[in-house]
Amino acid sequence: MASALPRTVRAVDTNQLLDLEQEAATLGFSQRLPVPWLRKHLAAEATHYLFPTIVHQLRHRPEVSPQWRCQLLLTVTTGEEIWGLLDVLPDTFDRLPETLDSVSKKAIVSRINRATTQGEWSARVGPEEMPRN
Repeated sequence: MASALPRTVRAVDTNQLLDLEQEAATLGFSQRLPVPWLRKHLAAEATHYLFPTIVHQLRHRPEVSPQWRCQLLLTVTTGEEIWGLLDVLPDTFDRLPETLDSVSKKAIVSRINRATTQGEWSARVGPEEMPRN
């Protein structure tokens, strides 16, 4: 399993993102959003982006270590882009196709840095909309 953090951005559609989030939930990863919340709030036809930023080591769970903690840029049903986190296995991330050029990647990272967090967006939508893991 690869452990060197790639300096890249990967684009995924909503179904791919839901699969990644479900894998994280199944494996008990700490950084993820609940799949039912995502199904309700993600724009169905949107493209979402993953940007690995930290190699996350779990000495107490070597079977799922390392993980790559990715920043997410998600498009929700309101059309807004929000920021979140997702832990992904390196092999899973490596299987995602490389489809973006370097100019697009830089623009996406800039958008991630300006995006409202998932928590801020949820609080604005209403407290009953806060996700639970």
